[in-house]
Amino acid sequence: MPVPDNQKELTELFKALGAEDPESWADSQTTEGINQLHRFLFLRQAWQRVVSENDDAWIDEELANYKQFPVQPFAGIGKALKRMEAKGVEREDIVDLVRGMQVRLLADFCYLLDDPSLDEAGVADLGWALVEANDDCELAGTVIGGLHESVLSTDPTGREMRPRNKA
Repeated sequence: MPVPDNQKELTELFKALGAEDPESWADSQTTEGINQLHRFLFLRQAWQRVVSENDDAWIDEELANYKQFPVQPFAGIGKALKRMEAKGVEREDIVDLVRGMQVRLLADFCYLLDDPSLDEAGVADLGWALVEANDDCELAGTVIGGLHESVLSTDPTGREMRPRNKA
């Protein structure tokens, strides 16, 4: 699918994809030449892998996995959750902790894409990038940089990872 090159069509596409402030995303792409569509889509997909603040079912899954497979990789998650549960830690607090750490890691990965910070001799000038590709995974566009700048603004809650308001 060719990416629309006019602001109106691009705004409609961003809106259909669920972007907050689709006009701003489209304006930046059309006037500044920043590949905002790919940037938005990458971050949207990344956020879908972050624990939702309204879902704690994964806790039960991790506890069940630990019970059935106590020495398998990642069993420590269930083991820690079992201890937290025994101490009366609220599920909402567990979700907030895990979600926060996942988003912090996402932001760190986004920084890493822009700056690997390799200081060792012989590799200091090496790097990598997220780039636009076509259906055959061939390079088809520019580097999609500065992702870390949009991690918080693409938080599906709209709160940019600020704490929930508890009544």
